[in-house]
Amino acid sequence: MAADLFISYAWTSGQHQQWVHLLAAQLKALGYDVLVDADVDYGDSLTGFMRRVTEAAHVLLIVDTNYVDRADNFPESGVAVENTWLASVLTDRPSDWLTALFKDNDNSRLPQWLTEHKPKGHWFNADADAGDFPGSEQIEDLWRWVEGLPPNRDHAVPISRLRERSTRLERQASKTDPTQWRSPSLQGETHFPFLDAPGHMFRWGYGDSEFALNVSGCGDDSIYVYKDSIQAVGVVRGSGTSVAELEAYLIPGRTVVAKVGQTVVLMNKDGMLSVVEIVGVQRESTGSPYVAPYVDFTWRVIEES
Repeated sequence: MAADLFISYAWTSGQHQQWVHLLAAQLKALGYDVLVDADVDYGDSLTGFMRRVTEAAHVLLIVDTNYVDRADNFPESGVAVENTWLASVLTDRPSDWLTALFKDNDNSRLPQWLTEHKPKGHWFNADADAGDFPGSEQIEDLWRWVEGLPPNRDHAVPISRLRERSTRLERQASKTDPTQWRSPSLQGETHFPFLDAPGHMFRWGYGDSEFALNVSGCGDDSIYVYKDSIQAVGVVRGSGTSVAELEAYLIPGRTVVAKVGQTVVLMNKDGMLSVVEIVGVQRESTGSPYVAPYVDFTWRVIEES
């Protein structure tokens, strides 16, 4: 698949390389597939690499004064080779295919071959004395160029808001990710805001020792515990804790009501047993402020079962 963006730059200094890689990382964080020439093994792979470059949806040249010098005066350099390939296909590409980003290049100089094409330029020069540095506004300019949007922002959604939306979506997705609601341990404890979990279930263990606690709200100090995801449930009514005594507490019905301080016994579909102690319960409150329901509990798989 073609990359969204190819970045060409001169290896002017370690600091310059770091700056370019940070820019590439920022663009990758926006979701773009970015190809950077530093990843290229020149030589035998050059033809294949340049095919990827010329097939990229967009090309971004990081044009500092050294880049111009390498392109114009050092034909064997990587920059010059890349520019030769780019020049050979530029006229066959859309007008917004290639752009120049000016850094450490106050006069906005371009390689000689590119001057006549007058590509759109992006001003990333910094003025340390004036405290003027490129930032989110310049990144948004790049984003608008890649997306084919006009530079005019009168009706634009700020990139900061787009990031907020993306963060909001990711935060919600993380809440419903099943891996958030399981533990491989045979015993443990957790705070379980069950409305956030898929199917209102928390799982623990693995293989024939895997269990799931499937709950919903009941009273101020109680919850419903369902057998739907396992085989059977029951509330421990006495002090017996042997396997036979725990098995005797299992009921044929679908659900039991468990109160704070009580212990529930679960049997999974492999016939193993686990006990769950209800430590705390919060009932949902739809008033102001809203209070989400949860259950705090401990679990222990009965290994000898």
